Amino acid sequence: MFAGRGRGKIRPPRRAILSGGELDFDREWNSLSISLRNIHTKNASSLSFEELYRNAYKLVLKKKGESLYNKVKEFEQDWLANVVRPQILEELPSSLLAAYNGAHLTVNEKRVAGEKLLRSLKSAWEDHNLCMNMTTDVLMYMDRVYCSDNRKPSIFTASMGQFRDHVLRAPLPGHESLTLAALLYQVILDQIQMDRDGDIINTALLRSCAYMLEGLYESEDEQEQNKLYITSFEPEFLAASAEYYHSEGSSMVARGDASNFCKQALQAATNEQDRCRSTLSTLTAPKIRAVVESELVKKNLPEMITQESTGVRHMLDNDRLPDLEMIYELSSWVDPRKEELKKAVQKRIVEQGEDINSTAKTASEAPLEKPAKTGAEKGDETIKAAPERPINQQTAAAIKWVDDVLQLKDKYDQVLESAFKSDQGLQTGFTRSFSDFINGFERSSEYLSLFFDENMKKGIKGKTETEVDMLLDKGITLLRYISDKDMFERYYKKHLSRRLLMKRSISMDAERQMISKMKMEVGNTFTQRIEAMFRDMSISDDLTASYKKRMRDLDGTDSQKAELDVNVLTATMWPLDAMGPLIRDGEKKPACIFPPEIDRIRQSFEKFYLDKHSGRQLTWQGNMGTADLRAYFSEMKGKKTRDLNVSTYCMVILLLFNDLPTGNHLSYEEIQARTNIPDSDLMRNLQSVAVAPKTRVLIKEPMSKDVKKDDKFYFNEKFTSQFQRIKVGVVASGNKVESIDERQQTEGKVGEERGHAIEAAIVRTMKQRKELKHQQLITEVIQQLTSRFSPDVNLLKRKIESLIEREYLERVGDIDRPAYRYMA
Repeated sequence: MFAGRGRGKIRPPRRAILSGGELDFDREWNSLSISLRNIHTKNASSLSFEELYRNAYKLVLKKKGESLYNKVKEFEQDWLANVVRPQILEELPSSLLAAYNGAHLTVNEKRVAGEKLLRSLKSAWEDHNLCMNMTTDVLMYMDRVYCSDNRKPSIFTASMGQFRDHVLRAPLPGHESLTLAALLYQVILDQIQMDRDGDIINTALLRSCAYMLEGLYESEDEQEQNKLYITSFEPEFLAASAEYYHSEGSSMVARGDASNFCKQALQAATNEQDRCRSTLSTLTAPKIRAVVESELVKKNLPEMITQESTGVRHMLDNDRLPDLEMIYELSSWVDPRKEELKKAVQKRIVEQGEDINSTAKTASEAPLEKPAKTGAEKGDETIKAAPERPINQQTAAAIKWVDDVLQLKDKYDQVLESAFKSDQGLQTGFTRSFSDFINGFERSSEYLSLFFDENMKKGIKGKTETEVDMLLDKGITLLRYISDKDMFERYYKKHLSRRLLMKRSISMDAERQMISKMKMEVGNTFTQRIEAMFRDMSISDDLTASYKKRMRDLDGTDSQKAELDVNVLTATMWPLDAMGPLIRDGEKKPACIFPPEIDRIRQSFEKFYLDKHSGRQLTWQGNMGTADLRAYFSEMKGKKTRDLNVSTYCMVILLLFNDLPTGNHLSYEEIQARTNIPDSDLMRNLQSVAVAPKTRVLIKEPMSKDVKKDDKFYFNEKFTSQFQRIKVGVVASGNKVESIDERQQTEGKVGEERGHAIEAAIVRTMKQRKELKHQQLITEVIQQLTSRFSPDVNLLKRKIESLIEREYLERVGDIDRPAYRYMA
């Protein structure tokens, strides 16, 4: 195969050539034409190319360049029309003409007939190229001088146009509307279709013919976009390919297998790129890729994505990551935003999330399971080591909800990283979907806080620091999705306060680490009050140590029978109403009546504290403390004393039996009157020491699992235990999921706090801006508060009206376009 043309060096003519008289053009041309014919008949071995060059040079020098140029063109036209073309037509299979007119040929017949035409054209083209390169060498001076001066195309370029017009585009005898070019294009298309169908074709032969079309141009200026390949063949190829892939896509969709569709679509694109490199032209590669994307992928991918049995939902549910990776790649071809894929995945995330929400709701509302009877309840007096503390059924449902959401998050994190190449747009969609179903579950804030609480109390024990970090990070991940962070803060403070005050937290370092991570995630404002709780605990330790030192300094020895550890809490920073409401049924909760020996110590500490901090008021929270008592059981074998760890209320109850003669009892009403403990707390504490089989320090009459107001209580002299130290847990104590009434109270409190936060944000904004239009004020306040909760616009408007009534703001402007001014 030959491409290009000769670029030999022009030698200066000898002086003798320039001398002499007139030149006989006809004689010189006759000699030159015979030589050109010898070149075309491959009989040029005896020719002297130097002599031919000198003859052509003389003709141009004697101003015969135009005549020479025209004669050469006429010669080439005659040769192509009367020698080359008849040879090709002679070898043209008649079956090709019949097939073009609608006759049916087998695949093999098409291939054989087509290859025969391709070989004829390839041979004619290569011969023409070779001959014209040799001719160009002979006529080099004409090209450089005459053609250049007269802006004529080189003789090589002109002869290529003649090959186009007199070989490819000349009508076939008897078929005025049919040309060799049309037959050539159809043969190439047929061969490519055979290749797509899996038949073997001669790719090198096709590439040669494609190269021929690339070497021919529509005009003599030979611009890239005017290549015959681009202007004539390529449009037909792309149109045929579009029709093929449209039909192929419909067949794939009808089969309904999304995975196979993805594989075949990707393979088709790869095959077409390979075909362009090896068979056609790399110029077509991006265009055929666009056809595959448009006809095969874009028109059918949405249906494949939503296909019920094999689509994205099926792939996600069955962890078909390779299939998801393929469908992601196809989506990226036709839609940079991957909207259809994103929509399908988001829909599935929300569906699975709602299933988790529904399961958790059902589990939390299910009837409580009755625990199996223990050995003590069956009469077995042997008390074995207490098993791990059981989790309240509703609390277990809360923990499972968080675990299920985290598992779902891990699943889609893997999908995003492995199949979706960590696509930022899809990640944003995933985040929105998780946020939607998490915030659609009304107890999400409470359940997440309970998850942290259960793991902070016992889950971290035995875990490595790395596991602790992973646990905290996963929890923080869910916190990002929760929009009502103020609600979560309220629950977290409630649960944290119990861990701190009941000393149930496994690790203070882990608690502080958790707060640090929250601060990084949601800002300082969120953690200010929580950090204040830790400061109170640290100050209380110092205060207790100072008080004990003061007592030792006053008495010389520590003569008190009881030792006091006090936690002094800042009322505005601790959720005291959540831990133990100060108001019950509209009335202030009565203060607990402590036994005299305890009350003396309480008063002593109160005097010590108020001497240091005058003007403050201490309110004792008996429901939050613990106490260690040493109890004497007269009928116990061996050592008759046991150390009991009980709640403060339980201590108050048990100390009532110190002065009670053996065999006497106290009724429920008497205990309530002498302690002032609220009924709900009193019943739970009595259940712990009079009903629970392993901690039955008191005997209840009549014996039943519930405590009633007409029950009587005796000290259990026959109590026995193999353990020296016994922890008496309060029945139904600890953190549990709130009841409907409790949740309504919590929402009411949060609503009040939100109202105050909205007013503060409005005043803060107006104080800085002085005057603002209504919509601007709404927008700025929402932006300030979004990090903590989603403000209700109607509530925001009511707060603006309230501030106007209280003369913090005033209206300016007209009614249609209201604005506000800050009043100092």
